[in-house]
Amino acid sequence: MTTPEPIGGQQHQHTAGVDPLGGLRTPEDPECDVFLTGTVFLDIVFTGLDSAPVRGTETWARGMGSSPGGVANMATALARLGLRTSLAAAFGDDHYGEYCWDALADGEGIDLSRSRTVPGWHSPVTVSMAYDGERTMVSHGHEAPPPEGSVPTCPPRARAAVASLVPGRPEEWVAGAARHGTRIFADVGWDETGRWDLGALAELEHCGAFLPNAEEAMRYTRTDCPRAAARALADRVPLAVVTLGADGAYAVDGATGETAEVPAISVTALDPTGAGDVFVAGFVTGTLAGWPLADRLAFAGLTAALSVQEFGGSLSAPGWVEVSAWWQYVQSCSDQEPAALRRYGFLDALVPPPGRRWPLRRAVPTIGFRGSD
Repeated sequence: MTTPEPIGGQQHQHTAGVDPLGGLRTPEDPECDVFLTGTVFLDIVFTGLDSAPVRGTETWARGMGSSPGGVANMATALARLGLRTSLAAAFGDDHYGEYCWDALADGEGIDLSRSRTVPGWHSPVTVSMAYDGERTMVSHGHEAPPPEGSVPTCPPRARAAVASLVPGRPEEWVAGAARHGTRIFADVGWDETGRWDLGALAELEHCGAFLPNAEEAMRYTRTDCPRAAARALADRVPLAVVTLGADGAYAVDGATGETAEVPAISVTALDPTGAGDVFVAGFVTGTLAGWPLADRLAFAGLTAALSVQEFGGSLSAPGWVEVSAWWQYVQSCSDQEPAALRRYGFLDALVPPPGRRWPLRRAVPTIGFRGSD
């Protein structure tokens, strides 16, 4: 199944009033659906580059956008899919920090009551240059000073939390959250130590789902096949999900033995920044909503495919308006495979009524502008 490439223009509209957990909510629910913590960057993305910059020359980009990045990519993706998202992070007291705070709290409706502004600390910054479907990034920042007073070891009650595991770096809040009934979804980055030791991921024992990419999964399990790696990981966590890039994703439920594999949607990728975060957000949404495993994989892959067609991390995270417009469009195409359409038939009961045609036109926010049309 293919999908066309969106273009830039009008303001981004995301949740459209869709609550994927609407039928499950009760007065006894936790105060938030998903909790996250981590570092927020200001992302400055240069687009319209024909090639990588050449040393000793000046390169002009045809486009530029700014947005919160880092853990903000995941938080934005979750919020745009209608989940009540709470983020605990440090923000600089510079203009960049103010911009990121306003963009997340006011623009995306993310709860920042557990976040803080740090006097005299400047915001971490990443400059990303996108070309040829890839990106090159340069980052600068310093670790935020610890907060004054005691730091709670357990986050607020939440249906789920997303943890980014780093070998040898403990995340003490994960165990406390799991003890209080929070479902922990974990991803992982490249192991800079080169040891690829699952034992170094101490919090993995508290995780309900682990979502590495194929290369990470094979290195951690010492296997040469991503599907074999997923099966091996399912012996360590209740649910193992391995992303296969252009080949889609494969999952193994360690409790039931169920497996599922969904191919990727063919798209023209402009910028992969944040695609992994968007995939996790889509999978978390489907899991909390109680969807079948294959539907969760399909939805996660769809949201990731929509995101890589736009520049930036949080800028590109799709919401229900984008999902609805895409679903309306592909059903109108005469060359779509019936089996592929059936794979996404579960969207009929989820998406809002058609209101905007595909491809959508989005704006690329930039620091300095006030208000919107």
